[in-house]
Amino acid sequence: MIGGLATSIVVFAVGAVLDFAVTVNPDQHGFNIHTVGIILMIVGAVGAVLSLIAVLSSGMRRHRTVIDDGQGNVVRRDDTYI
Repeated sequence: MIGGLATSIVVFAVGAVLDFAVTVNPDQHGFNIHTVGIILMIVGAVGAVLSLIAVLSSGMRRHRTVIDDGQGNVVRRDDTYI
């Protein structure tokens, strides 16, 4: 799930570069690099939102167990349940 978020951020960054950093001659016909940049940014933003929703609603539960034997020895265990 985290990989989807990273991919979305990369796609958003590529879209931003294509839209803001590349200049296209307005008289040029056909391929419009700005439109591609905007599309990639929208797809990246939607992907990021969907990835965050998936992570938040995945139902992951964390449980921490701490055991102290009274002699200064402390053992901690973190369990994650999906």
